[in-house]
Amino acid sequence: MSSVTLKAACYGKDKVRVLKVYREGAKQTAVELTCRLTLEGDIETSFTKGDNSVVVTTDTCKNTIYIMAKRSANVDNIEVFAQEITEHVLRQYKHIHVAHVDIIKHKWSRMTIDGEEHPHSFVRDGEEVQTTKVSHYRQGDKIEIVSGLKGLLVLKTTGSAFHGFYKDEFTTLPEVWDRIFSTAVDCTWTFENAPASALRQIDFAAIHQNVKKVTQDTFANDDSASVQATMYKMQKTILEQYDAIAEVSYVLPNKHYFGVDMSKFNIDNTDANLDVYQPVSDPSGLITATVARKSRSRL
Repeated sequence: MSSVTLKAACYGKDKVRVLKVYREGAKQTAVELTCRLTLEGDIETSFTKGDNSVVVTTDTCKNTIYIMAKRSANVDNIEVFAQEITEHVLRQYKHIHVAHVDIIKHKWSRMTIDGEEHPHSFVRDGEEVQTTKVSHYRQGDKIEIVSGLKGLLVLKTTGSAFHGFYKDEFTTLPEVWDRIFSTAVDCTWTFENAPASALRQIDFAAIHQNVKKVTQDTFANDDSASVQATMYKMQKTILEQYDAIAEVSYVLPNKHYFGVDMSKFNIDNTDANLDVYQPVSDPSGLITATVARKSRSRL
Protein backbone atom coordinates (compact mmCIF):
# COMPACT_ATOMS: atom_id res chain seq x y z
CA MET A 1 0.00 0.00 0.00
CA SER A 2 1.35 3.41 -0.98
CA SER A 3 2.22 5.86 1.77
CA VAL A 4 1.21 8.83 -0.38
CA THR A 5 -2.01 10.00 -2.01
CA LEU A 6 -2.84 12.45 -4.76
CA LYS A 7 -4.38 15.28 -2.76
CA ALA A 8 -5.38 17.57 -5.63
CA ALA A 9 -4.96 17.72 -9.38
CA CYS A 10 -5.89 20.14 -12.12
CA TYR A 11 -4.65 20.67 -15.68
CA GLY A 12 -5.55 22.44 -18.90
CA LYS A 13 -4.36 25.05 -21.40
CA ASP A 14 -3.03 28.48 -20.49
CA LYS A 15 -2.33 31.67 -22.47
CA VAL A 16 -4.77 30.91 -25.30
CA ARG A 17 -4.94 34.20 -27.19
CA VAL A 18 -8.11 35.03 -29.10
CA LEU A 19 -9.18 37.94 -31.29
CA LYS A 20 -12.87 37.95 -32.21
CA VAL A 21 -14.19 40.42 -34.78
CA TYR A 22 -17.91 41.19 -34.86
CA ARG A 23 -19.02 42.65 -38.19
CA GLU A 24 -22.30 44.54 -38.35
CA GLY A 25 -22.34 46.17 -41.76
CA ALA A 26 -19.66 48.85 -41.93
CA LYS A 27 -19.20 48.87 -38.16
CA GLN A 28 -16.86 46.27 -36.72
CA THR A 29 -15.87 45.45 -33.14
CA ALA A 30 -12.60 43.82 -32.04
CA VAL A 31 -12.33 41.82 -28.81
CA GLU A 32 -8.95 40.43 -27.68
CA LEU A 33 -8.74 37.89 -24.85
CA THR A 34 -6.15 35.73 -23.15
CA CYS A 35 -7.81 32.58 -21.79
CA ARG A 36 -7.07 29.63 -19.54
CA LEU A 37 -9.20 26.48 -19.30
CA THR A 38 -8.40 23.98 -16.55
CA LEU A 39 -10.19 20.81 -15.49
CA GLU A 40 -10.70 18.73 -12.36
CA GLY A 41 -12.41 15.35 -12.04
CA ASP A 42 -11.80 11.62 -12.20
CA ILE A 43 -8.27 12.03 -13.54
CA GLU A 44 -6.25 10.47 -10.72
CA THR A 45 -5.12 7.44 -12.71
CA SER A 46 -3.42 9.65 -15.30
CA PHE A 47 -1.06 10.73 -12.50
CA THR A 48 -0.75 7.52 -10.50
CA LYS A 49 -0.93 4.84 -13.22
CA GLY A 50 -0.01 6.58 -16.45
CA ASP A 51 -3.58 6.01 -17.73
CA ASN A 52 -4.18 8.61 -20.43
CA SER A 53 -7.69 7.37 -21.24
CA VAL A 54 -9.11 9.90 -18.76
CA VAL A 55 -7.16 12.84 -20.18
CA VAL A 56 -9.01 15.45 -22.20
CA THR A 57 -5.90 16.81 -23.87
CA THR A 58 -4.73 20.35 -23.31
CA ASP A 59 -4.83 20.76 -27.10
CA THR A 60 -8.55 19.92 -26.92
CA CYS A 61 -8.91 22.60 -24.25
CA LYS A 62 -7.31 25.11 -26.63
CA ASN A 63 -9.56 24.05 -29.50
CA THR A 64 -12.61 24.28 -27.24
CA ILE A 65 -11.87 27.94 -26.54
CA TYR A 66 -11.51 28.78 -30.24
CA ILE A 67 -14.62 26.85 -31.30
CA MET A 68 -16.73 28.39 -28.54
CA ALA A 69 -15.43 31.83 -29.58
CA LYS A 70 -16.52 31.10 -33.15
CA ARG A 71 -20.02 30.09 -32.02
CA SER A 72 -20.53 32.70 -29.31
CA ALA A 73 -22.23 36.08 -29.53
CA ASN A 74 -20.88 36.89 -26.05
CA VAL A 75 -17.10 36.96 -26.41
CA ASP A 76 -17.16 40.63 -25.42
CA ASN A 77 -19.06 39.69 -22.23
CA ILE A 78 -16.31 37.67 -20.61
CA GLU A 79 -18.32 36.31 -17.67
CA VAL A 80 -21.00 34.91 -19.99
CA PHE A 81 -18.46 33.60 -22.50
CA ALA A 82 -16.62 31.81 -19.69
CA GLN A 83 -19.90 30.22 -18.55
CA GLU A 84 -20.57 29.02 -22.10
CA ILE A 85 -17.20 27.25 -22.09
CA THR A 86 -17.70 25.63 -18.66
CA GLU A 87 -21.21 24.48 -19.55
CA HIS A 88 -19.92 22.82 -22.73
CA VAL A 89 -17.12 21.07 -20.84
CA LEU A 90 -19.43 19.62 -18.18
CA ARG A 91 -21.92 18.45 -20.85
CA GLN A 92 -19.23 16.89 -23.02
CA TYR A 93 -17.04 15.14 -20.43
CA LYS A 94 -18.97 13.30 -17.74
CA HIS A 95 -15.83 12.44 -15.74
CA ILE A 96 -14.89 16.11 -15.39
CA HIS A 97 -16.45 17.58 -12.25
CA VAL A 98 -15.09 21.14 -12.24
CA ALA A 99 -14.22 23.47 -15.12
CA HIS A 100 -12.31 26.69 -14.49
CA VAL A 101 -12.06 29.49 -17.05
CA ASP A 102 -9.82 32.53 -16.49
CA ILE A 103 -10.07 35.38 -18.99
CA ILE A 104 -8.12 38.61 -19.43
CA LYS A 105 -9.80 41.13 -21.72
CA HIS A 106 -7.31 43.50 -23.33
CA LYS A 107 -8.21 47.07 -24.09
CA TRP A 108 -9.01 48.18 -27.63
CA SER A 109 -10.88 51.49 -27.85
CA ARG A 110 -12.48 52.74 -31.03
CA MET A 111 -10.50 55.55 -32.68
CA THR A 112 -12.08 58.97 -33.04
CA ILE A 113 -11.14 60.54 -36.38
CA ASP A 114 -12.24 64.09 -37.21
CA GLY A 115 -14.66 63.99 -34.29
CA GLU A 116 -16.34 60.73 -35.32
CA GLU A 117 -15.88 57.15 -34.15
CA HIS A 118 -14.08 55.11 -36.79
CA PRO A 119 -15.99 51.97 -37.86
CA HIS A 120 -13.06 49.56 -37.84
CA SER A 121 -9.94 51.13 -36.27
CA PHE A 122 -8.90 50.89 -32.63
CA VAL A 123 -6.23 52.15 -30.23
CA ARG A 124 -4.89 50.75 -26.97
CA ASP A 125 -5.30 53.86 -24.81
CA GLY A 126 -4.29 52.31 -21.50
CA GLU A 127 -2.87 49.10 -20.12
CA GLU A 128 -5.66 48.26 -17.68
CA VAL A 129 -7.46 44.97 -18.31
CA GLN A 130 -10.76 43.39 -17.31
CA THR A 131 -10.57 39.91 -15.80
CA THR A 132 -12.84 37.11 -14.71
CA LYS A 133 -12.51 33.64 -13.23
CA VAL A 134 -15.51 31.33 -13.55
CA SER A 135 -15.49 27.98 -11.73
CA HIS A 136 -18.37 25.64 -12.58
CA TYR A 137 -18.98 22.64 -10.30
CA ARG A 138 -21.02 19.68 -11.50
CA GLN A 139 -22.24 18.99 -7.97
CA GLY A 140 -25.17 21.28 -7.37
CA ASP A 141 -24.51 23.06 -10.69
CA LYS A 142 -22.64 25.65 -8.61
CA ILE A 143 -20.96 28.57 -10.35
CA GLU A 144 -18.43 30.90 -8.73
CA ILE A 145 -17.53 34.16 -10.49
CA VAL A 146 -14.74 36.55 -9.50
CA SER A 147 -14.20 39.49 -11.84
CA GLY A 148 -11.66 42.25 -11.76
CA LEU A 149 -9.95 45.40 -12.96
CA LYS A 150 -6.15 45.32 -13.08
CA GLY A 151 -3.39 47.71 -14.10
CA LEU A 152 -5.32 51.01 -13.90
CA LEU A 153 -2.66 53.66 -13.19
CA VAL A 154 -3.92 56.74 -11.32
CA LEU A 155 -2.20 59.78 -9.83
CA LYS A 156 -3.30 62.99 -8.13
CA THR A 157 -1.10 65.91 -7.16
CA THR A 158 -2.94 67.10 -4.05
CA GLY A 159 -5.78 66.08 -1.75
CA SER A 160 -3.82 63.35 0.03
CA ALA A 161 -2.25 63.43 3.49
CA PHE A 162 -0.67 60.97 5.91
CA HIS A 163 -0.14 61.91 9.54
CA GLY A 164 -1.01 60.78 13.04
CA PHE A 165 0.48 57.32 12.46
CA TYR A 166 2.11 55.16 15.13
CA LYS A 167 5.68 56.16 15.93
CA ASP A 168 8.52 54.40 17.72
CA GLU A 169 12.33 54.42 17.69
CA PHE A 170 12.36 52.90 14.17
CA THR A 171 10.11 55.57 12.64
CA THR A 172 11.77 58.07 10.29
CA LEU A 173 8.83 58.89 8.00
CA PRO A 174 7.77 62.53 8.39
CA GLU A 175 4.11 63.45 8.67
CA VAL A 176 2.68 65.15 5.58
CA TRP A 177 -0.51 67.13 5.07
CA ASP A 178 -0.29 67.20 1.29
CA ARG A 179 1.43 64.73 -1.01
CA ILE A 180 1.37 62.98 -4.38
CA PHE A 181 -0.95 59.96 -4.33
CA SER A 182 -0.45 57.35 -7.05
CA THR A 183 -1.22 53.67 -7.38
CA ALA A 184 -1.83 50.82 -9.82
CA VAL A 185 -5.33 49.57 -9.12
CA ASP A 186 -5.94 45.83 -8.78
CA CYS A 187 -9.57 45.26 -7.81
CA THR A 188 -11.61 42.04 -7.74
CA TRP A 189 -15.25 41.49 -6.88
CA THR A 190 -16.92 38.19 -6.03
CA PHE A 191 -20.53 37.56 -6.99
CA GLU A 192 -23.11 36.04 -4.69
CA ASN A 193 -23.87 32.38 -5.37
CA ALA A 194 -26.84 32.09 -7.71
CA PRO A 195 -28.26 29.70 -10.33
CA ALA A 196 -26.79 29.96 -13.81
CA SER A 197 -30.05 31.42 -15.14
CA ALA A 198 -29.89 34.25 -12.57
CA LEU A 199 -26.21 34.93 -13.23
CA ARG A 200 -26.93 35.35 -16.94
CA GLN A 201 -29.26 38.26 -16.09
CA ILE A 202 -26.46 40.30 -14.50
CA ASP A 203 -25.15 43.19 -16.59
CA PHE A 204 -21.50 42.28 -16.09
CA ALA A 205 -20.22 44.88 -18.57
CA ALA A 206 -21.98 47.69 -16.72
CA ILE A 207 -20.45 46.52 -13.44
CA HIS A 208 -16.96 46.55 -14.97
CA GLN A 209 -17.51 50.11 -16.20
CA ASN A 210 -18.99 51.34 -12.93
CA VAL A 211 -16.31 49.77 -10.70
CA LYS A 212 -13.77 51.72 -12.73
CA LYS A 213 -15.89 54.87 -12.39
CA VAL A 214 -16.30 54.45 -8.61
CA THR A 215 -12.57 53.83 -8.27
CA GLN A 216 -11.64 56.94 -10.24
CA ASP A 217 -14.32 59.19 -8.72
CA THR A 218 -13.42 58.22 -5.15
CA PHE A 219 -9.70 58.48 -5.81
CA ALA A 220 -10.05 61.94 -7.35
CA ASN A 221 -12.58 63.48 -4.97
CA ASP A 222 -11.72 61.96 -1.59
CA ASP A 223 -9.73 64.18 0.76
CA SER A 224 -7.58 61.16 1.51
CA ALA A 225 -6.36 60.50 5.05
CA SER A 226 -4.56 57.37 3.82
CA VAL A 227 -4.62 54.77 1.08
CA GLN A 228 -6.50 52.53 3.52
CA ALA A 229 -9.28 55.05 4.14
CA THR A 230 -9.79 55.85 0.45
CA MET A 231 -9.78 52.16 -0.49
CA TYR A 232 -12.50 51.37 2.05
CA LYS A 233 -14.75 54.10 0.63
CA MET A 234 -14.40 52.57 -2.84
CA GLN A 235 -15.35 49.12 -1.57
CA LYS A 236 -18.30 50.36 0.48
CA THR A 237 -19.71 52.28 -2.49
CA ILE A 238 -19.49 49.27 -4.82
CA LEU A 239 -21.26 46.98 -2.34
CA GLU A 240 -23.98 49.58 -1.79
CA GLN A 241 -24.63 49.80 -5.53
CA TYR A 242 -24.69 46.09 -6.41
CA ASP A 243 -26.60 43.48 -4.41
CA ALA A 244 -25.20 40.79 -6.71
CA ILE A 245 -21.68 41.38 -5.35
CA ALA A 246 -20.72 39.59 -2.14
CA GLU A 247 -17.30 41.12 -1.51
CA VAL A 248 -14.76 43.50 -3.01
CA SER A 249 -10.96 43.30 -2.72
CA TYR A 250 -8.35 45.89 -3.61
CA VAL A 251 -4.57 45.65 -3.85
CA LEU A 252 -3.07 49.13 -4.03
CA PRO A 253 0.70 49.61 -4.12
CA ASN A 254 1.66 53.08 -2.95
CA LYS A 255 3.73 54.46 -5.83
CA HIS A 256 5.99 57.01 -4.20
CA TYR A 257 6.98 60.44 -5.52
CA PHE A 258 9.45 62.24 -3.27
CA GLY A 259 10.47 65.89 -3.47
CA VAL A 260 13.96 66.38 -4.88
CA ASP A 261 16.37 67.95 -2.37
CA MET A 262 17.83 71.05 -4.06
CA SER A 263 19.20 72.68 -0.90
CA LYS A 264 22.82 72.19 -2.07
CA PHE A 265 22.02 74.50 -4.98
CA ASN A 266 20.32 77.08 -2.74
CA ILE A 267 17.03 76.26 -4.42
CA ASP A 268 13.91 75.93 -2.29
CA ASN A 269 11.93 72.86 -3.42
CA THR A 270 9.95 72.38 -0.21
CA ASP A 271 6.45 73.05 1.14
CA ALA A 272 4.66 75.64 -1.01
CA ASN A 273 7.60 75.69 -3.46
CA LEU A 274 7.64 71.92 -3.96
CA ASP A 275 6.93 71.10 -7.60
CA VAL A 276 9.76 68.78 -8.70
CA TYR A 277 9.52 65.14 -7.60
CA GLN A 278 11.47 61.95 -8.12
CA PRO A 279 9.40 58.84 -8.88
CA VAL A 280 10.66 55.91 -6.77
CA SER A 281 9.69 52.42 -7.92
CA ASP A 282 10.84 50.47 -4.86
CA PRO A 283 10.54 49.80 -2.06
CA SER A 284 6.86 50.66 -2.13
CA GLY A 285 3.98 50.46 0.27
CA LEU A 286 1.39 47.75 -0.35
CA ILE A 287 -2.13 48.02 1.01
CA THR A 288 -4.80 45.31 0.63
CA ALA A 289 -8.29 44.83 2.00
CA THR A 290 -11.42 42.78 1.40
CA VAL A 291 -14.80 44.21 2.36
CA ALA A 292 -17.82 41.89 2.50
CA ARG A 293 -21.44 42.17 3.49
CA LYS A 294 -22.31 41.43 7.08
CA SER A 295 -24.09 38.10 7.49
CA ARG A 296 -27.79 38.64 7.04
CA SER A 297 -29.80 37.54 10.07
CA ARG A 298 -32.29 34.77 9.48
CA LEU A 299 -35.71 35.01 11.09
